[in-house]
Amino acid sequence: MLRTIIFKFVLAIYFILWAPFLLIGLLSKKLCTFLVLTDARGVLVLVRLICGIKYKIHYPPTEEDGVPATPNDNVRLDGKAIVAAKHMSILEVAILSSNINKPFFIVKRELLWIPIYGWAFWRMGLQPVNRARGATNMNKLTNAVAKKILNGQTLIIFPEGTRVKPGKRIPLKRGLLFLAHQLKLPIIPVGTDTGLYWPKHGRMNPGTANVYFEPLLPSTATLEEIGSAINRHSA
Repeated sequence: MLRTIIFKFVLAIYFILWAPFLLIGLLSKKLCTFLVLTDARGVLVLVRLICGIKYKIHYPPTEEDGVPATPNDNVRLDGKAIVAAKHMSILEVAILSSNINKPFFIVKRELLWIPIYGWAFWRMGLQPVNRARGATNMNKLTNAVAKKILNGQTLIIFPEGTRVKPGKRIPLKRGLLFLAHQLKLPIIPVGTDTGLYWPKHGRMNPGTANVYFEPLLPSTATLEEIGSAINRHSA
């Protein structure tokens, strides 16, 4: 438990010290994106050094003997697909941000109200959503997402809508299907076990967290198919 306390204290100091750089980054979207992603990579370094938590990314096999695929063999990480990921921890957010080209997330609009960090998230292009607006908001959201994807960004979405504890399975939100159908984009399901190592509450545990990129699904996939793929290797 001591390592957890030390890590959270150091992380808080790290975020405070990084904040002035993010303020400067607000002058340029490119600079702001670089600084936020560098911040995320720094989190991965700190959690490895202090808590002993490393990570490993698994890609779908391309051969019958299970030889791992490299990222661009049969997994589209070029922005022309929606990455639908299991959400268990801050850890997989940092991992995905650091390993996917030009990522952006759909987030609750309240997140962008956080001083400095929220402003930086807005400046780098995270897409806010107002869940209370219903269908009107979804149409507006689709148009905004389409523009970002056409600009070469990659959408990462957490279709469960919240962080989930290891072993828990909850229904996926239908917004993922709406976006996939409207934009005619395939879906990359991503599973993880990061919650075993960096839980929402409690002690952090040393070890190697895993992120699993599953085989590509078509835009017409059902929520049950997507959910099954996301949870295939998840804790």
